[in-house]
Amino acid sequence: MTVVLGSAVRVPTPDGWREVALREPREWIEYPGGFESRVAFAAAHVVADPLGDNVPGAPAVVDWDETLAFRRHLFSYGFGVAEAMDTAQRNMGLDYSAVTELVRRSAAQANELGARIASGAGTDQIIGPARDLEQVTAAYLEQVEMVEAAGSQVILMASRHLAALAESPDDYHAVYERVLSQVSEPVILHWLGEVFDPQLAGYWGSSHVESSTSSFLDLVHAHRDVVDGVKVSLLSAEHELRVRAALPPGVRLYTGDDFNYPALIRGDGERHSDALLGAFAAIAPAASAALAALDDGDLDSYDAEMAPTLELSRTVFEAPTYHYKTGIAFLSWIRGLQSGFTMVGGLQSARPLTHFGRVFALANEAGLLPDPDLAASRLRLLLDAAGARG
Repeated sequence: MTVVLGSAVRVPTPDGWREVALREPREWIEYPGGFESRVAFAAAHVVADPLGDNVPGAPAVVDWDETLAFRRHLFSYGFGVAEAMDTAQRNMGLDYSAVTELVRRSAAQANELGARIASGAGTDQIIGPARDLEQVTAAYLEQVEMVEAAGSQVILMASRHLAALAESPDDYHAVYERVLSQVSEPVILHWLGEVFDPQLAGYWGSSHVESSTSSFLDLVHAHRDVVDGVKVSLLSAEHELRVRAALPPGVRLYTGDDFNYPALIRGDGERHSDALLGAFAAIAPAASAALAALDDGDLDSYDAEMAPTLELSRTVFEAPTYHYKTGIAFLSWIRGLQSGFTMVGGLQSARPLTHFGRVFALANEAGLLPDPDLAASRLRLLLDAAGARG
């Protein structure tokens, strides 16, 4: 078990047991009005009902009160919410029935609070392989209608069904052009890389990134009037810079790079990225302080606020990256933002104890534990239940 010694706690890390001195909690300032210099969405996770049958393969049972409370936490720090994305375990346990309920509840809350929300529209109501591109198109259109009816902006998610069927860039364009011709308001196009979802390898019609990028940009330029922005999640800062420079005027680049976001959001004085990040769900108070400083033109303070968060984010998103949701839910639990550490599909088991120890230590160093004693107590509960001794 862990041993708490006054203000220190022993935690397991990949390099062995380590004594961590608990930091005094920092008083973060809420920023509910949002930001002027950047558009910033935090992709939010769902909180599972601890008494629900949230085992692998079962329909999701969500604790709606705590799930919506977490979104209010994000709104209070100035973020819009990117809803029903991969962070919410989309395609990893969150079934389509729960997706529709999540979008409706979250959009209603956002609209009541005057907060910004964008929600994922995909094709995951199709069970098993899709028959043809027409079925994929129809599924996209059904979900777009659902999201718009809820009062949310649309994020057109990458489709596993389309990736499995498409034989060329033309197949991708045929589907997306049909969907984009029928949206009511400008959408965000999401290019989720295979590091986040191996089933999306070769998206946009090629296994070569540059060819896929050319196909993607052709679509954006052809439909710039209905594309608010693009979210690129390939975890390559160099690639994002090339895409950003090639976008038509007025189309935003929403960074999805949880490894390199501080520099990409900061920009180079000529161009910058806006943001749609799962990492923001883990580091909301610090990222809010950084973006508020950016609004004031205080680049030194922006850098100082963002710097301690980067190693934490890179650890949460370490390989296999698609299990990053586990770290986000763990941080929410130890920070007192949810009552338990149970996830849809039993995904709380997707990371080793040493990963949780490392995440705990880095969150502590970043000043992101509002009640360090509670955080240490909850980590100790997890380790004791596993029989870990150090």
